[in-house]
Amino acid sequence: MTTNIFSLESKTAVVIGGTSGIGRNLSLGLADAGADVIASARRQQHVDETAAEIERRGRQTLRLCSDVCNRASLEQLLEASLRRFGKVDILINCAGKIKRMPTLTMPEEEWADIVDMNLTGTLRACQVFGRHMLKRGYGRIINIASLNSFVALNEVAAYAASKAGVVSLTRSLAVEWSKKGVTVNAIAPGVFQTALNADLLDNTPRGEELLARTPMGRFGRTEELVGAAVYLASDAASFVTGQTLVVDGGFLASGVNQ
Repeated sequence: MTTNIFSLESKTAVVIGGTSGIGRNLSLGLADAGADVIASARRQQHVDETAAEIERRGRQTLRLCSDVCNRASLEQLLEASLRRFGKVDILINCAGKIKRMPTLTMPEEEWADIVDMNLTGTLRACQVFGRHMLKRGYGRIINIASLNSFVALNEVAAYAASKAGVVSLTRSLAVEWSKKGVTVNAIAPGVFQTALNADLLDNTPRGEELLARTPMGRFGRTEELVGAAVYLASDAASFVTGQTLVVDGGFLASGVNQ
């Protein structure tokens, strides 16, 4: 039996939205910590590529697509995971989307689409996998929130509202489920550079402002979120629930930086 309270040996994790950006790094980080990891998303190619990386780390996985906007796909993901591994110990909800536009003229359809994926999608996954975890009497759920859960960024109101909702949902589920052995926490990343946002961060006034607001003077590297996820998924966090762990280089602490 391991004496390392941060070890995830013998654990099975499902990371939804786990094949690109932050999600991919969390999937590989959990595998490095000893877990078997099913990294699932909508694109089969990305699923296959991430699965191969997990297997290269000596861990087991499955190559399964899913969509948080489709409850049936989440049910199928759970069923396949249980057939192969017998249990799911850890769930990380990384799937999300953002679109910048003025709130005054934002179509309701755009609002609903973002909220459905980011907030209701998180709820769907928590319901589907939470039922299994509650029955077992054990589970670690980690939702991905945002700086936008706490402060506004210009012209992304739907994203901000959805991510504020994720923090609130995290607290509510913690209150309902923690007595039954299932902890529910969130991670709120600061500004992390990925392939999707690199041009915005490096070449726009918005990127310059985000950098100026970050006391560390740099953007985060996605691998710097792994420690928070491993901690919340491990026995080291056995009495931690309903919390949002902010990993932001000091952004939310910032007032005047010069």
